[in-house]
Amino acid sequence: MKQHCDRIIRAGVLVTQDEQRRVLGDAAVAVTGDTITAVDHADVIAAEWSTDAVSDLSGMLVMPGLVNAHTHVAMTFLRGLADDLPLMQWLTEHIFPVEKHLSVEIVEVSALLGCAEMAATGTTTLCDMYLIEDATFKAVDRAGLRMQGGEGLFAFPSPAYACIEDAFELVRRQHDRYSSHSRIRHAVMPHAVYTSNPEMLARCAALAGELGCGLHIHLAETAAETAQCLASFGKRPIPYCRDLGVLSPRTTVAHAVDVTDDELEILRESGICVAHNPVSNMKLASGAARVPEMLAAGICVGIGTDGAASNNGLNMFTEMKTCALLHKLRYADPTCVPAATVLDMATTGGAKCAGWPETGALVPGAKADLIALDLSAPNLQPLYSAVSHIVYAATGHEVTHTMVGGEFVYENGRHTRFDYPALLREVASIRRWVQKKITG
Repeated sequence: MKQHCDRIIRAGVLVTQDEQRRVLGDAAVAVTGDTITAVDHADVIAAEWSTDAVSDLSGMLVMPGLVNAHTHVAMTFLRGLADDLPLMQWLTEHIFPVEKHLSVEIVEVSALLGCAEMAATGTTTLCDMYLIEDATFKAVDRAGLRMQGGEGLFAFPSPAYACIEDAFELVRRQHDRYSSHSRIRHAVMPHAVYTSNPEMLARCAALAGELGCGLHIHLAETAAETAQCLASFGKRPIPYCRDLGVLSPRTTVAHAVDVTDDELEILRESGICVAHNPVSNMKLASGAARVPEMLAAGICVGIGTDGAASNNGLNMFTEMKTCALLHKLRYADPTCVPAATVLDMATTGGAKCAGWPETGALVPGAKADLIALDLSAPNLQPLYSAVSHIVYAATGHEVTHTMVGGEFVYENGRHTRFDYPALLREVASIRRWVQKKITG
């Protein structure tokens, strides 16, 4: 007797990202509720499962949804505002002055715009840190995406709080509010060593332990950060954070660019994850993280876009290709960080970084987060290797379907949960507001 499921998704090519990294032709996925119940060849699924809903994606490449392991999704409203500048000048002279005028409405609309971009280019899960993060939580929930997020914590007032005590109270409220949400998980997110102090970072580490949640921090992003940390605290950023208890298996560090051999060992021993942001690091000339050596050491590495203000996009397909090419060039080795490794970073690795280890692969028991790419796109033909095409040939704009937790949040080029044209009108209003702020 057949088992019943809520939906069967048929795929022309299925990239599972299971332990064997199987790629199946003429395959299918059975989904019940928000969970995958079976993955196999289409004839096997048809023989063993019944359903009232079949999604025929037999002309498509179906794969796990991509995981953006580090971003600031609401910064889409700053896309292209101040390009071609070093990190500290970009932040202090252009970004921070506008951000101090942020409102709940601006963050929510901008975050929803970022979600629209990610859903349309195959990202199903994001790890987000920003200001007034409650508005981002609301936007992500509305868009139907999956996330780990937290308020960006500073040792000085922000638009969300007047002092650090208020900030910690806000973090606790956020954690309580989303502790049982099906698609949103909370983490403690101190911004960076240069926007904090030792007492604050130690408290963040202790709070993450108390709440049993993740901790996410920008760390060792630039040589300038290292110099500032040495001048202020007498230590480089990674040993400084280790000694404060910040580095543990619950920690994901974003960037980790300026890292010595000894610090690679600290990262390995700490059991942390690294969110690698190749495009942002290149654009801001921060440097290139030592990803091949991190992977060789057994450090979990995911891929993130950073915010649209320092990348100009939230497209994980662009990020994957850049990641692969950057390290081949830097190490003068075409075998360095091959396509399969990059895809692992953007799926299973990113899922661990973002605190959602039950995503990133199409296997029974995993969350039903998947995307479909139209194989009739000229840049995806002819097809010899699906994994190669995903990393080197796809642009993200071949994505026709994005499913999160068994629900299509993007289907045949249409966002199913919100009015995209209306959103664009709200974004235009924000652009006019920003222009007034920067022109005085």
